[in-house]
Amino acid sequence: MYPVVKRVLDFALAAISVVALAPLIAIIAILVYLNLGSPVTYKQQRPGLHGRPFELVKFRSMREAFGEDGQPLPNDQRMTRFGQQLRALSLDELPELWNILRGDMSIVGPRPLLMDYLPLYSERQARRHDVKPGLTGWCQVNGRNSLSWEEKFDLDIWYVENASISLDIKIIFKTFLTVLRREGISHEGDVAMPRFRGSRDGHS
Repeated sequence: MYPVVKRVLDFALAAISVVALAPLIAIIAILVYLNLGSPVTYKQQRPGLHGRPFELVKFRSMREAFGEDGQPLPNDQRMTRFGQQLRALSLDELPELWNILRGDMSIVGPRPLLMDYLPLYSERQARRHDVKPGLTGWCQVNGRNSLSWEEKFDLDIWYVENASISLDIKIIFKTFLTVLRREGISHEGDVAMPRFRGSRDGHS
């Protein structure tokens, strides 16, 4: 019953949000274009339910800049002040409402990370894909990017094991407070979360 009710709420909340926030979404798209150029959105394959890939859509928050080797420059060299503000207010995430309407994501769930991480998870960490990824989650309201990867995954698994409509509603309300307080925006020493390179506890 919970998955059915959750899907109905996801669709209803996402649809209402798209309509209510349409002017804001249009303004942000214009500002991204003026500050970072075209395209205004960033699309990338991410793992969804059971690790199945889907195309995540976000507003761009970094400029395109490459080194002599053709590889993208480090995050701190590509991040602009405008992009930092977008991330601080989580406004770069608004296009993900489309992913929720499509059924790729939920309002609440573990954040969708990189496809490259799938073979690096321990058996327990991989359980974060037992539910759909979310626009926000238990990890995001309990430290966000200030946490270590192990702490983030522990919180994700706790959510998977305790998911309920009441918990989802609690997380949604706490998300507004977290965004307003601008808590856990970046990881120490980086403007974004550093790459996950495997768990210290192995693949047990």
